[in-house]
Amino acid sequence: MRTATLGPAERAEALALMAERELDVLVVGGGIVGAGAVLDAATRGLSTGIVEARDWASGTSSRSSKLIHGGLRYLEMLDFALVREALKERGLLLERLAPHLVKPVPFLYPLQHKGWERLYAGSGVALYDAMSISSGHGRGLPVHRHLSRKHARRVAPCLRKDALTGALQYYDAQVDDARFVHTLVRTASSYGALAANQAKVVGFLREGERVVGARVQDVESGGEYEVRARQVVNATGVWTDDTQALISERGQFHVRASKGIHLVVPRDRINSTTGLILRTEKSVLFVIPWGRHWIVGTTDTAWDLDKAHPAASSADIDYLLEHVNSVLATPLTRDDVEGVYAGLRPLLAGESDATSKLSREHTVAHPVPGLVVIAGGKYTTYRVMAKDAVDEAVRALDHRVAECCTEQVPLAGAEGYHALWNARARLAARAGLHVVRVEHLLGRYGSLTEQLLELIAQDPELGKPLPAADDYLKAEIVYACTHEGARHLEDVLTRRTRISIETFDRGTRSARECAELMSGVLGWDKERIAREVKHYEKRVEAERESQRQPDDLTADAARLGAPDIAAG
Repeated sequence: MRTATLGPAERAEALALMAERELDVLVVGGGIVGAGAVLDAATRGLSTGIVEARDWASGTSSRSSKLIHGGLRYLEMLDFALVREALKERGLLLERLAPHLVKPVPFLYPLQHKGWERLYAGSGVALYDAMSISSGHGRGLPVHRHLSRKHARRVAPCLRKDALTGALQYYDAQVDDARFVHTLVRTASSYGALAANQAKVVGFLREGERVVGARVQDVESGGEYEVRARQVVNATGVWTDDTQALISERGQFHVRASKGIHLVVPRDRINSTTGLILRTEKSVLFVIPWGRHWIVGTTDTAWDLDKAHPAASSADIDYLLEHVNSVLATPLTRDDVEGVYAGLRPLLAGESDATSKLSREHTVAHPVPGLVVIAGGKYTTYRVMAKDAVDEAVRALDHRVAECCTEQVPLAGAEGYHALWNARARLAARAGLHVVRVEHLLGRYGSLTEQLLELIAQDPELGKPLPAADDYLKAEIVYACTHEGARHLEDVLTRRTRISIETFDRGTRSARECAELMSGVLGWDKERIAREVKHYEKRVEAERESQRQPDDLTADAARLGAPDIAAG
């Protein structure tokens, strides 16, 4: 099987083919659940398509804490089934499905009380480890350990002496959430799925009561397609209620949005060899290692404003700084913050007024014939959610369909990854790159790294780093357009790479060079390059302005000062 590409030609062909023949399943929504569902359906032998109104993972699925974890706080809520399920999925991803994308990460939990807290927290973490191992897929991670205060401060010298009496250290895993999503879509395409981003569902096709497809608008060209399907899966996350409204039917459940914001700071601002997990009055706070950076988050507040571009306010940023500084010997300041991002969790409404208490369980419904709705859940359990959604869809098909097999289907780049990692010095010598560069590529593309090395062999200039964002090679910008479905400068700077949150300039210094690299693939002229750069600069300006505002209302108004590029 050759890994599919998501270039401009493939996108145009996918839209045309979706309009030509009836599909078994059409998935609406290109976040983690939609991408998981299209892979699940395609690997059962169903003719399948997926459409996304903006970019792959442009909503919630690129703005998470980037953790693959069981959820210790759900264990405290006695939600053992959810934790057990998530820990099994964590093990599968680490060991089999995506070892190139999902990596172990250590966390230190400072203890603030003597005696009872070590017993209480230690019992919880011990149960967490035991549930992981009992799942059959958790033996690759070290088990937790108890540390004295002195030992904990050797591991994490950043901690104030009076901030802890001792600590526990345990392991979870992390992932580049957006990269994982479009890797899922590419994997599904390799099994025959048709995929198109910048393709918005503007209405559903009906025959009487039954949904028989969708009207899809090509956001890039303005053209409209009728895509017919025996079953449509609505996997639009926080947009579930909006999508449901297109069929003028009241949904069987509602989804509420909870905003979580994160700060990105340079690695040297926090002196630690491990991540941190801290309790707050509302939830938990993570300090997560992220390459040459730390991610600090998250908040958990209700949000009922613009869903496409949730805004972080000055109050949100102050909240995170205040809580993380409560344990740091050298406090962080606003000047230490490289990047800020805000995302929305899709939570099932009706169980509690406080979003931090709403369930992360998912629900599947069949509100009208031909339409399946999946909502809720958490990133780590996307594969289970996808299976449940497709199971519901195939019950209404008039032929026998194979069972879900995604537990056995490695994602693109997984097969051969370990062998290439072992040969990374040889790969580097052959490509004329430093071995650290090859390690970086392997950690982002796995065995698909060889495709990037081919680009560099054809044009050695692409083997050079971007001057203003030197973690990334120029080849990665070109590859984002030729293989990974990037259509706009923002797609590359915010999701194919993380330049928008990993540099103090938020990517503005790299914008023009990246746009020029993209232009050769996407056929942009000088006017289009200038437009893309200007739009990106306005986006950064609007985000910075929103982060100076005191509350959600003013922050949202400031962020909406930069419209989407396609709407321009």
